[in-house]
Amino acid sequence: MSVKHSLVIIDDHPMFREGVKAIVRGGAGYEICAEAGTCAEGLLAVRTHRPALALVDISLPDGSGIDLARDIMAASPRTRVVILSMHSKVEFISTAFQAGAMAYLAKESSRDQLLQALEAAVSGRQYLDSSLSPKLVAELLSPPASEPRMADAAYGRLSRREQQVLRLLAEGHAPTAIAERLFITRKTVENHRTNILNKLGIKSPVALVRYAARLGLIDLEAEE
Repeated sequence: MSVKHSLVIIDDHPMFREGVKAIVRGGAGYEICAEAGTCAEGLLAVRTHRPALALVDISLPDGSGIDLARDIMAASPRTRVVILSMHSKVEFISTAFQAGAMAYLAKESSRDQLLQALEAAVSGRQYLDSSLSPKLVAELLSPPASEPRMADAAYGRLSRREQQVLRLLAEGHAPTAIAERLFITRKTVENHRTNILNKLGIKSPVALVRYAARLGLIDLEAEE
């Protein structure tokens, strides 16, 4: 008898979960061990069952499915996360993969695409829904547009998230916009901003922009 891969479904729409369950049960090799409608319930289910797969929606009532993906990876490193979402912007997709997701597909994807994503994830291969633009794949695989041009010890002490927030602040994005883009709260962005200024010894927004430009994180001439 073949071994079935356990799966947790995390989505806040019961009818959608029923549809997913019908598809998964129709495919060989998967067993649904739990379902949840919130981040908290989903994380508890993962910690309880340690499933092979977690199928996660991005928009959940109590938080972001991308943040949940990070929590799942921390709580159960062997669990592969598959993001199933209505969002198709490259920012969502790239952040999902950076968070540790193995697959990303749109909610309007076909039955076969869902099963392909599950198969790829459980096999340790990344999967991006073919219904999403090939341009997105190119953007995801291409290196960052600009890397720091010079070494800076203070910049190196920033966490990866703080470096992301620094770049976005220097580009002129407001905290609310940054929060939406990184799937965190505005308060978290403001805390990161305070920590960044303290770590870098910078006192003003203008000085922050000049610092970022000096490192090559932004191009002031392109902004003008």
